[in-house]
Amino acid sequence: MRTLRSVVFDLDGTLIDSAPDLRRAVNRLLAAEGRSILDLYAVVGMIGDGAQKLVERAFEATGGLDDANGLDDLTARFLGFYEGRATELTHPYAGVVETLQWLQSEGFSLGICTNKPEAPTREILHDLGLDAYFSAVFGGDTLDGVKKPDPRLLQAVLNDLHCDAGAAVMVGDNANDVAVARAAGVPIILRAGGYTRIPAADLGADQIIATFADLPAALARLRQDA
Repeated sequence: MRTLRSVVFDLDGTLIDSAPDLRRAVNRLLAAEGRSILDLYAVVGMIGDGAQKLVERAFEATGGLDDANGLDDLTARFLGFYEGRATELTHPYAGVVETLQWLQSEGFSLGICTNKPEAPTREILHDLGLDAYFSAVFGGDTLDGVKKPDPRLLQAVLNDLHCDAGAAVMVGDNANDVAVARAAGVPIILRAGGYTRIPAADLGADQIIATFADLPAALARLRQDA
């Protein structure tokens, strides 16, 4: 039987529905540049690889990038529209708070491994009252641009949690989460219905949950399957 001590979560599309705020910010940037705005479905398909990739995809979808060297400036402007207002429309998914409380009561240490920059990640966790649950928070700029699926990001979270890969679980929603978990030697649970165009069942996860109420049972199955 596997001993599990830590659970590491992705953020967007896993713990929180943040797409409406991301859409608002990216559309403000697009409008300022004379571009057409994007609907929510389009933006959801662009989320998961960090702020700069989201901006790049948004501009490619609305006429292309005139100057790739200007991407850093566009990303900074996007973050200016986003930070400070990142939770106006964002909320945790149903059952998240109760599940985090249960994990904490069971003695699990919890971490965040996201490609979102660290500053807005911490802002969101604080504003939504989730920050107290997490002992380690790593974003896509925490390690000088190391992002999922590079296993170094997940390994850094585990190091902060003082947990080895064999006693940890990753919970995410997309292919990057599966890939980073596999590369780090960590079991992966996917939340169905997240920010991915590929069905969770086709991504090769160890377990799939429909809601956060299903997470305790999924963890129990992982313990038994070891």
